[in-house]
Amino acid sequence: MNGALTTGFPDAEEIISATDIAKGFERLASDIQPLVDNGNCILLGVMTGGLYPLIRLADRLQGDFLIDYCHATRYVGETRGGRLQWLETPHLSMANQTVVIVDDIFDEGLTLQAVADYCRQAGAFRVATAVMLVKERQSAADIAAPDFTTGLTVPDRYVFGCGMDIYGRWRHLPAIYALQELPRTEDAPDHG
Repeated sequence: MNGALTTGFPDAEEIISATDIAKGFERLASDIQPLVDNGNCILLGVMTGGLYPLIRLADRLQGDFLIDYCHATRYVGETRGGRLQWLETPHLSMANQTVVIVDDIFDEGLTLQAVADYCRQAGAFRVATAVMLVKERQSAADIAAPDFTTGLTVPDRYVFGCGMDIYGRWRHLPAIYALQELPRTEDAPDHG
């Protein structure tokens, strides 16, 4: 639960440096810039993990675009994913807009797909997905891979930093860390 790791840094190793994260965001911004250049573009961050990549990406893009957020989650304070819950839908009109959905990690892809479906149903002209990290395990066969990534992958371990948390903590770290071992409890994290 949220208070499980309240003291000290978890037993974890750095697996992607802050320098490599920054280089990945440069690549991601370069790939997305043409969508911004075409106009009528919204960057839509998926909270809470998507806040960090949203800001890092927006800081690197040039020109005029809108920023919005939504909060769709399968976790709601837990470490295992469950049924998708919408805590906050997007605020801006998606009609005739190019929407770039920005999230932290592509793991199973269920949340990203649900947000993309929402944007399409809301009348978006084009919907693209962008993630900071891709986990090395496979998503469901009918889930599309993200349109844009930083090119950074992580092993199938619980990861945190750069917007991703462990028990609600350590989102602010500029590098990516992976737990050495999963805690031997019933609510052990199953992914980042």
